[in-house]
This record gives sequence, C-alpha cells and structure tokens, in this order.
Amino acid sequence: MSRIRRAFADLSVGQVHYAACGDPQARAVLLLHQSPRSWREYRAVLPLLGVRWHAIAMDTAGFGDSEGGGPASIAHYAQVALELVEHLGVAPVHVVGHHTGGVIAVELAAAAPQRVASLTLSSTPFTDAAFRAERATRPPIDEVPSSADGAHLTALWQRRQSFYPADRPDLLQAFVRDALAVDDPEAGHRAVASYRMEERVGHIRQPVCILRATHDPFAAPHAADWVHRLPQARLVEIEGGMVPLPDQMPQQFAEAVDRFLSGLSG
Repeated sequence: MSRIRRAFADLSVGQVHYAACGDPQARAVLLLHQSPRSWREYRAVLPLLGVRWHAIAMDTAGFGDSEGGGPASIAHYAQVALELVEHLGVAPVHVVGHHTGGVIAVELAAAAPQRVASLTLSSTPFTDAAFRAERATRPPIDEVPSSADGAHLTALWQRRQSFYPADRPDLLQAFVRDALAVDDPEAGHRAVASYRMEERVGHIRQPVCILRATHDPFAAPHAADWVHRLPQARLVEIEGGMVPLPDQMPQQFAEAVDRFLSGLSG
C-alpha cells in the first residue's frame, strides 16, 4: 500500500499543507475536506486511491496546517486550491469534495473548467436561495463558547454525536481535534451558507459523480436536486454512510471514486 507523503506549498496565502499517495506520474485526484476538518478526513482513503491514482488531500486555506490569508469564502478556498493544482503541475485534475469540499469543488470547476477533469460531489448541499434562507435562521453548527472548566469540549462532542456512528468514538475524536485547531470553526459553514451556487452550476460541463450517504440528514436530500440540475451526473448511494463518510467507510468511498474515474479513462 502506498505511503502517505506530506508537504507544504508556498502559495499566495502563505504555506498550504497537503498529503499525497501514489505515483506522481499517475493521473491526479484532489480531495477536498468538509469544515472544520483537515486532510485527515482522507487519511484512510489516500492509500486506497493511491494504488491507481496520484491522490492528493489538501488542507483548505485556514484549516488544518494551511494558512488562511484571505476572506472565508468559497471563491477564496477554490482559488487557493487552484493555486495548489498549478503549483504541483497536475492539471487537469479529478476533484473529489465532501460537504464543504464539494461546494469548493463546484466553484473550482466553474472558475477553471480547463483545470478540472471531473467532479465527485460527496454529501454536497445545493446552496440556492432556499438553502441560504434556511441557514440564516439556523444556530451555529460547531461554534460553542469557551468555558473555564472545559465544558465546551463536551458540548462540541455532543453537538455532532448523533450524526456519527455510535460505535466509532474515534471518528468524533478526529473531528474535535480538527475543530479545536482552527480559530473559527464556523468559517467554512458561513462560506457555504452565503455561496450562490445556482449562479455557478450552469458552468459545469465536466463528468460528475454524486455520492449519497444514505444516513446523512444534511446532504442526502440534495442528491436528487443535483441529478436534476446536472444531466451528466451519475448517482452512487453508499448505504449506511453518515456525515463522516470518507473516514467512516473509506473502502466504499474509495471504491466508488475509483469506479467512476476508471470508467472515464476506460
């Protein structure tokens, strides 16, 4: 199995961290994580995809070990992702995004269509006017006020607990670790909540795979909308998948991505 290699790229925002697996001469796959996670969301996926592909998981600007250096917006996150693609010389790249990462992937494909070969949108919301209105009335997702006795750590855990497998506390621990590492764990959620996706989706001409985690209450309902809006999209359901799909079910996730990409090159 391929070894994970980690490195930094000096980009416009400062140092951007990424991890990679596989032959650098193989076709590249860029993996974009949800908020407020990091490349670690794909730690178990990277070696699986690295068997056939040059799999690269970056830390979004301002998350993980990447510097931010700009506005917390989907356009900014996508621009930094594009800078990494150019820096590594891997365009046109296949892009895989989960939750927030999927929204960033949409903007990346719309803004730089010649640099994106395909999209895999995993548990990706469609952020139209109705979505933005609903988000405007919803309380913060991962923002908990700090407390001297550390009760905010328990609150953060409990806020996410019902969306994670009951027998996998390691997944929640990984989430809490990443959430505590960023200055503003809500930044990515706010960026998603303000993104006008309906103005960008019409620019997507690339092949698209929609991954629907059946037990993800936030994103699963959006899959049908994606298929309706993107006639070229194919839908793949991952039964039992929840919010942490890539690190919950890495084998199924990697197999779905590999089948889709292999079909494109075949």
